[in-house]
Amino acid sequence: MKRRDMLLAASALAASHPLWAQAAYPNKPVRYIVPVAAGGGSDMVGRTVTERWGKLLGQTFVVDNQGGGGGVIASQNTARSAPDGYTLMQGYVATHGTSPATRKLPYDAVRDFTPIGMIGATPNVLVVNTSLPVTTVAEFVAYVKKNPGRISYGSAGQGSLTHLTMELFKQQINSYMVHIPYRGISPAFTDLIGGQTQAMFPGLAAAVPHIRSGRVRPLAVTGLKRHPQFKDLPTLDESGFKGFDAQQWYGVVGPAGIPAPIVHQLNDTLAAVLRAPDLSEKLAVEAIEPIVMTPEQFGEFIKRDIARWTALAKARNIHLDS
Repeated sequence: MKRRDMLLAASALAASHPLWAQAAYPNKPVRYIVPVAAGGGSDMVGRTVTERWGKLLGQTFVVDNQGGGGGVIASQNTARSAPDGYTLMQGYVATHGTSPATRKLPYDAVRDFTPIGMIGATPNVLVVNTSLPVTTVAEFVAYVKKNPGRISYGSAGQGSLTHLTMELFKQQINSYMVHIPYRGISPAFTDLIGGQTQAMFPGLAAAVPHIRSGRVRPLAVTGLKRHPQFKDLPTLDESGFKGFDAQQWYGVVGPAGIPAPIVHQLNDTLAAVLRAPDLSEKLAVEAIEPIVMTPEQFGEFIKRDIARWTALAKARNIHLDS
């Protein structure tokens, strides 16, 4: 009788807690979708993090690069996957920030995903052509106002973070600059250095080699604190633009409905990876500072980022097709 009672109790417990009826998570490799082609900075971030993450969890992470559509393909495939913790995606500012704010997407960046945790972020930096007679943000603003419509700025494309960050800046200085969108940040830098455009707001990682070589002049970084690699470079906040923040961020999401125990196991182990000093050194190549967040904090961060860029897109009439 005792044995039968124990079996009945175990069955009832498994029914009320389905995870208890399964083998311990994870018991097979985890697919980690990176929504860009292999070889770039985002890919490096994913591979660096998952190598360490897999060791903590005792399972291999298989990086699956799914470029195309500005992250739409990867996001759709992730959202449609089984919510069992075996498919995760490296969400970032485009898939869960700027694109939902500027495009009609075949996925809902909030409802269709489970937030796991933040990885880290790198600021954007206001850079100008070295021929411009300005060395500070205040001088640049004065120069723009004295030359309305004669200053152009480049971006990595319509609706990109580089585009929206400058539009936010234009909104705050109440002045006009001509937007020249490019297909990627590299050609945008080529024309900035050559003088075809005069300013840009790229991610710091992309700007570092051009800043160090002296081919562009940095004026300030976004965010609320100075970057450790450029401690002499002020923030926009210090330069009179209180709360001005725009960052290229990376985090981890999964399909909606992943059970809470798995989410918290993933978050706890991701946090342990991010706190390791050697990871900071690795991510410094991309000027990324690790940021630890709970799943709840990361979910709220995504909502705020989408809301902020949506408000700007409406105010500046930036609406793009996917």
